[in-house]
Amino acid sequence: MSGNTPDASCHGFRFSEARTLISDLQRPNQTIYWVDFLCSILAGHVFLHGIFLLPWFYGFTPQVWAGMAVCYVLTLILYMRALMFIHELVHLPEKGFTAFRIAWNALCGIFFFVPSFLYYPHVDHHRRKHYGTEHDGEYLPLSNRGPWMIAVFIGQALFLPLLAIFRFAVISPLCWIVPSLRPLVHRHLSTMVVDPFYERPDASPKVMRVVLLQEVLCFAWCVWFLIRGGLLRDQWLDPFWLIAYAVGVGILILNEVRTLGAHRWTNDGGEMSFSEQLLDSVNYPNHAWASELWGPIGTRFHALHHLFPRLPYHNLGKAHRRLTEGLPADSLYHQTSAESLFTEIAALWRRSRASDSRETKSSEAADSNNVVPSI
Repeated sequence: MSGNTPDASCHGFRFSEARTLISDLQRPNQTIYWVDFLCSILAGHVFLHGIFLLPWFYGFTPQVWAGMAVCYVLTLILYMRALMFIHELVHLPEKGFTAFRIAWNALCGIFFFVPSFLYYPHVDHHRRKHYGTEHDGEYLPLSNRGPWMIAVFIGQALFLPLLAIFRFAVISPLCWIVPSLRPLVHRHLSTMVVDPFYERPDASPKVMRVVLLQEVLCFAWCVWFLIRGGLLRDQWLDPFWLIAYAVGVGILILNEVRTLGAHRWTNDGGEMSFSEQLLDSVNYPNHAWASELWGPIGTRFHALHHLFPRLPYHNLGKAHRRLTEGLPADSLYHQTSAESLFTEIAALWRRSRASDSRETKSSEAADSNNVVPSI
C-alpha cells in the first residue's frame, strides 16, 4: 500500500506472491489515458449542449423530451468517467504526465469546480495507519451508524454544487484579500471528502502556488458562468444554470452510490490491520459493461486498487484475473469480490439498521437502569 509495506503473510494472503503475479502491469499507457479522457470529456460536452439546444431548435415536443433524457443520461456517464481521472492523477508518476494533468484541469477540473488540488489528500486514504481513522477524509463508519447517515450522505448532492460555486466565487477572493483566512480555509474547505470533520494538513509553498493558480481559474470560470446569460441572451435567469445544476446533482448522486459500494465501512475509528482493510474494500468483477458505467476508470476494482495503488486503471481487470487464478483458494483476496453494487449496498443498509437497533436497545436499557423507583 502507498507509503507502507504490508505484512508478508496475513491470514492466507501473501502480498509478495500477489505482487509477483502482476509485476509487469505497473506501467501506465499514456495513449490510453489521453484517448479515453479526451473522448469522454469532449463527448460529454456535446451531449450537455444537446440537452440545451434540442428544445431551442425544435421546441418541447415529446420526441425532444425523450432526446433530452437520452442526452442527460449519456452526459452523466461520460462526465463521470472524465471526472474520475482525478483519482488517477494522485497515483500517476509526477514525471511524464504533466501535460495530462494540465489538460484534465483545463477541460474538466476547472469546468466542474473540482480542480486537482482538492484531491491531493487522497493519499491519506491509502496509508495503512490512517485508513478508516480520523486522518482519513474518505471514510465514515456507515455500517456502525443508523440508515440516516447513508440518506444524508446521498442527500448532500442537492447542495454541493451550490457550495462549490460559493467556495470559488466568494471564499477564494476573501482569502486573497484577507490572507489570515487561508489556513482555516485550506484545512476545512479545500478537500473532496467523505468525512466533513476531516482536517487537511498544511501544504508546502509549492502546493499552495498550485492551489492559488487553480483557484484563480475557477473564480474566472465562475464569474463567466454567472454572467453569461445576461451578456449572451439578456436573461437574468440563465436556463443553462438549471441544466448544469441537474447534471451536477446527477453526477454527485451516481458517485455517492458508487462510493457506498467501494467499502464495507465496518471500522469505527481505530487503526485496522492489513487484512481488515483488505476485507473492508470491495471488487466488482462481474457484469463488466454495467459495472464500468457506475464504477469507471477502475473504481469497480477498489480492493485491488488498495492493494496496488499505482497499478494503472487500464490493467486492473487483467490484474484481477491473474490474482483470482493464481492465488490460493484460502486467500483473503477472494473474499473482496461482491456480486453487484445493489447487493453490497443492501448489505450495508442492513448492517446500519442492525447497528441502529442495537444502539436503541442499549439506550433503552440505560434509561431503565436510571429510573428512580417511586416512593
